[in-house]
Amino acid sequence: MAKSQLEVLNALDTAKTQWYHFTAIIIAGMGFFTDAYDLFCISLVTKLLGRIYYHVDGAAKPGTLPPNVSAAVNGVALCGTLSGQVFFGWLGDKLGRKKVYGITLMLMIVCSICSGLSFSHDPKAVISTLCFFRFWLGFGIGGDYPLSATIMSEYANKKTRGGFIAAVFAMQGFGILAGGLFAMLTAAIFDATFKAPAYEVDPIGSTVPQADYLWRIVLIIGAFPAALTYYWRLKMPETARYTALVANNVSQAAADMSKVMQVDIESDPARAQPTVTYGLFSKEFLDRHGLHLFGTTSTWFLLDIAFYSQNLFQKDIFSAVGWIPHAATMNAIAEVYKIARAQTLIALCSTVPGYWFTVFFIDRIGRFKIQMIGFFFMTVFMFALAFPYNYWTQKDNVIWFVILYALTFFFANFGPNATTFVVPAEIFPARLRSTCHGISAALGKLGAIIGAFGFLYLAQPQDKSKAEAGFPAGIGVKNSLIVLGVVNFLGMLCTFAVPETNGKSLEEMSGEAEERN
Repeated sequence: MAKSQLEVLNALDTAKTQWYHFTAIIIAGMGFFTDAYDLFCISLVTKLLGRIYYHVDGAAKPGTLPPNVSAAVNGVALCGTLSGQVFFGWLGDKLGRKKVYGITLMLMIVCSICSGLSFSHDPKAVISTLCFFRFWLGFGIGGDYPLSATIMSEYANKKTRGGFIAAVFAMQGFGILAGGLFAMLTAAIFDATFKAPAYEVDPIGSTVPQADYLWRIVLIIGAFPAALTYYWRLKMPETARYTALVANNVSQAAADMSKVMQVDIESDPARAQPTVTYGLFSKEFLDRHGLHLFGTTSTWFLLDIAFYSQNLFQKDIFSAVGWIPHAATMNAIAEVYKIARAQTLIALCSTVPGYWFTVFFIDRIGRFKIQMIGFFFMTVFMFALAFPYNYWTQKDNVIWFVILYALTFFFANFGPNATTFVVPAEIFPARLRSTCHGISAALGKLGAIIGAFGFLYLAQPQDKSKAEAGFPAGIGVKNSLIVLGVVNFLGMLCTFAVPETNGKSLEEMSGEAEERN
């Protein structure tokens, strides 16, 4: 560190881990808990929406969402998230992290509630209003990515910074778990209260009218965890790094940090000079951070193709291998319960542990190694699932398919899903940090959109007569898994463009320390 390094930043880098660090993890983490709940809970109720609004009299199978509707319902929130990441990332650097942080949360709360209040019972009206509010819900969620990561990285000390940022992101695991558990609980109550026969026994009677309330309740409840932390978000001070390095007010930065953390900061009352003057589109940025930005965007992009195609369509994979019974053998509410149970088991056994392994090890073995290990094993397990796919689909072997599938989730989360979130918050200069994180995250969401939409079509059987209603023939689940394996291998190669940040201060990584020499 340069001798002239601002005292306030030195104090933050060397501060002992204290209560406020954990408070910040909870305040930022509850946003991510809500993000994951809201983004992934839709996959629990899409089959139910198909049964309620797209029932065809006399059909052998329950109604399903037409391909374009299914793509819109699953993907519109991801499109909103991509837009929100770029917009709020830029705004976080322009106005400050704190000013924008409350806006994103309020947007999430309002749109969570409204997405469950989609008007009328006409399929077109319900799906249109659902998609409208889920786009804006995604827009708010998108803002949470760059802001939460940047705020946590700027508060943390350099020794435990990776673990703190990863802990905020790890709340996603609990959000996915909570979505599954809440849907299971609600479906169990509805199923016990409103008895219904299986579809093959009574196609109309299998979907009770009250089922229309079930999906709405599951979506609306996502507003509550976000609402609980709204007050605390507004009370958070601006981060010292933003105030000192971007707003150039060192004494204010010292005063803000002294209020919330036990650090002894003697600040120079003089206003600091701006440290980084080059812009995002300048040659200097390209020389210093161009390769870094390529590394963070490409790895996040490739990871999310694989991660979201698995996550959003895991119910289809479970059905394909027989873990969820055929739709016709269940009533509408029982099907929600079975889908939610499968998602909850995967979250409990692989997703949540994977996130917390990262939290525990990221400051011990570093970001680069975790990301390489994660991509490597995701590649291995994808190919292990794909090549003997016909063997896995035999009834006696299904449990091994699920175990391998769970391991790919484990290594996604103890691997690139966490590190691609952490690193962009550490390697760019303070005045561009939120913007660059937002750009990296947006490329990730572009990958998620490709994964979500592409897998929907790709995974269809090669025999068109066996494809879902309205879908063209695809390349089948086996070939889709091979494609995802190749995507993971490319992610491993792109990881070489990402620098190791373990144990270094933000100013060392961004080059701001040298500039103050």
